[in-house]
Amino acid sequence: MTTRMLKPWLFLLPALIIYLTVIFVPAVYTLFLSFFSWNGVAPQKEFVGLGNYAELFTQDTVFLRALKNNLFWMIGSLTLIMGAGLGLALLLNKKLKGRIFFRGVFYFPYVLSGIVVATGWTWLYNPTQGFVNKMLALLGLESWQHAWLAEPDIALYAVFVAAMWQGIGQPMVLFLAGLQSIPQDPYEAALIDGAKPYQSFLYITLPLLRETFVIVIATTLIASMKVYDIIYGMTGGGPAESTQVLSSWMYAQTFKFANIGMGSAIAFILVLVSMTIIIPYVYYTTKKSHV
Repeated sequence: MTTRMLKPWLFLLPALIIYLTVIFVPAVYTLFLSFFSWNGVAPQKEFVGLGNYAELFTQDTVFLRALKNNLFWMIGSLTLIMGAGLGLALLLNKKLKGRIFFRGVFYFPYVLSGIVVATGWTWLYNPTQGFVNKMLALLGLESWQHAWLAEPDIALYAVFVAAMWQGIGQPMVLFLAGLQSIPQDPYEAALIDGAKPYQSFLYITLPLLRETFVIVIATTLIASMKVYDIIYGMTGGGPAESTQVLSSWMYAQTFKFANIGMGSAIAFILVLVSMTIIIPYVYYTTKKSHV
């Protein structure tokens, strides 16, 4: 290999070393640990093969609940969070007074730490002193009051509302960038031809936002699969394990129950599910966009 061919690899070497030591090697070691039963401190690990995986899918009802909750979170993120982000982007792309201010207002929650958001919304949901129940009482809707984070049937939905408040800014900003890159000529031509606003949206805006949708959907899918901090901060996976997701159940198995092998198996399943969903989607959409 000549010096000229070697130079690019020398520039890539620091990043490659960091990637191998921080991501690739730990990932491989996690996969290795998933085939063992180990508490993290014992000198010997008991090889169980696929036993951890079999137990998760056949005996661990909390894991199945966590997987279901992740799927709910993914669908909710793709419909509600992304849809609301697109709606705000369309509104704030218009020449409205104060639109720069409102862009900042809606984006601000996204830069906050998940734990900060969880703490604030936990206070809002407080059953006796929280803003939500106080406002319902003020409106005469006492029958709608709940112990929002203590009832298994509604706790996950309450946490998702908080996550939606925090996460809506990211797709909004990306859609705004996409909208501002669309030229005005097609809209002017459509207006001359008598197209209605919804027709311009369906036949001009959406097709020209295809590449933006690829990015937004991919990032939304990834975020919905690895959600953890807001769950941990608001409910810790409770009540009665009703808000557990794969990340939180992986943490519980690994650090609370000292079951390193089981936690590693959940981690690998999480990676596998994410790759199964995201890689085919990105490959298909990017390939289609270049046709």
